[in-house]
Amino acid sequence: MRLLNILVICALVLAASLVYKIKFDSTLQAARVAKVHNQLRRERDAIAALRAEWAKLDTPGRIQSLADRHLALQPIKPTQFDTFDNLPARPPTPPPGSDPIGAMLAPGGPATTGSVPAPPAPR
Repeated sequence: MRLLNILVICALVLAASLVYKIKFDSTLQAARVAKVHNQLRRERDAIAALRAEWAKLDTPGRIQSLADRHLALQPIKPTQFDTFDNLPARPPTPPPGSDPIGAMLAPGGPATTGSVPAPPAPR
């Protein structure tokens, strides 16, 4: 009977220590999760601040004032633009079924390559 009591007490102490270890590990994991959440919140805040700064730097008025101050640009003249009627004609399209690149690569085609020419034959 005494041996049974001692074994039960040992089992209870072992179970209590196991429960304490599990509680300690879960508390440690909760602290890690909270730390990661805080880091994530800080990163999101930093991203929001950088986006706000980018929006401020990217405003057209600011860019225009910088261009006026640092670049010697002339104003656009209406004569710089033309109509589509004055564009050159589009080159003719090859007929369907023809292969202009294949014709250049075909045997008997031009023999020009980018390689070094062969040395002349000795006499």
